[in-house]
Amino acid sequence: MRRRKSTIFFLILGISLISLAVALQVGWILLNLQQIALLVLGILFFALLITGLVLNTTFLVREIRKSEQQDAFLNAITHELKTPIASIRLYLETLQKRDLSKEKRDAFYDIMLADSDRLLGTVEQVLAASKARERSRKPNTTQVELRELIESCAGQIANRYHLAQEAIKITGASDPLLVKADRGELETVFLNLLDNAVKYSGASREIAIKIRKRQNGVAEVHVKDKGIGIPASELKSIFKRFYRVPSGSPDTPKGTGLGLYIVRSIVESHRGKIFVKSRGVGTGTTFIVRLPISE
Repeated sequence: MRRRKSTIFFLILGISLISLAVALQVGWILLNLQQIALLVLGILFFALLITGLVLNTTFLVREIRKSEQQDAFLNAITHELKTPIASIRLYLETLQKRDLSKEKRDAFYDIMLADSDRLLGTVEQVLAASKARERSRKPNTTQVELRELIESCAGQIANRYHLAQEAIKITGASDPLLVKADRGELETVFLNLLDNAVKYSGASREIAIKIRKRQNGVAEVHVKDKGIGIPASELKSIFKRFYRVPSGSPDTPKGTGLGLYIVRSIVESHRGKIFVKSRGVGTGTTFIVRLPISE
């Protein structure tokens, strides 16, 4: 009887010790899991907090940059509008107050017409930028012969800046290259690129245009100048709206920062691509436009 009681005691003691060991083991595991869970949750919340701070800072920096670019745009557009208006007013007042010879009057009329063209060009550029932001717009496409259009644009730019005939050279594919495009918009693209090429060429107003057909059914146009060039750090930003390459020179042509933004928007709306190449300041710039050829 005593032995049985001893056996039952040690059996109960063994079961109790085993139960206690299991309870301690399970408790330790649960305690560590709780700590691990708290640690993981803490890391996740900390990561979310840091991500939120980074996103907030990035947003603020972008907004500050946009605000600065918009201020620069307002200053530029004010200058681009005020200058020709002031010039036209001055010549009109001169014509009103003085008795000038016919040659002098004709010269004044030519200057005022040029100023009015500049004023109209600025307004059209702002309207084109607004139109470029309309994602639902549909270009009025027709079959456009690329070389003929580029030759027309080159002639307009040569007349605008009174360039010599050999200042803008067009080489490359002589066979017709047809693209399905809105002729007016495509004209805006190459007029902008050629206008920039002349304005930023300085004294060396030599523009080279090369047209070629790539094997993948794409027409490629290179517009190359020998002008002031673009720093490598600015190449990725020049197609942004309101963006202008920083310059410390007062002789750098003024602008609205909309031209290249409009160019890229139009090219992309025609399922094309545009690239820019420059080896740096003083090395000239090359713009490359690729457009799908119409079958």
